[in-house]
Amino acid sequence: MARLPYATPEQLAAWTGQPAPADAERLLARAGEDVDSALLTAVYPVDDDGDPLDTEIQAALRDATCAQVEYQLAGGDDGTGAAGQWDSVSIGPVSLSGRSSRTSATTGVELAPRADRILRRAGLTPGCVMPW
Repeated sequence: MARLPYATPEQLAAWTGQPAPADAERLLARAGEDVDSALLTAVYPVDDDGDPLDTEIQAALRDATCAQVEYQLAGGDDGTGAAGQWDSVSIGPVSLSGRSSRTSATTGVELAPRADRILRRAGLTPGCVMPW
């Protein structure tokens, strides 16, 4: 069996107070990948499919995923991460102006500030590397 998504379109609609977009499942899946990238060193109990067992962890992952989608939608991103990478763009004869000030920290992913706070409050980030 595959791991369940962290959030459903219905939960996203409840989080944002707006109807879920038509491509909500895709956006939630991409946001879940962003959350997973932020959790590379997190340690928490999971079942055989990789789903978290603790209900508080489940809630934190759900809320962080919804916050990530909300952040991306507010920034005009479609879940690809391409929006907002340049301050200004021209096509001919090509002119890209200044990178945006957005950073991806150490995870290589731009995590929404609210999603980051949710994961930190749940004790999931920053993670630690444990010797075996």
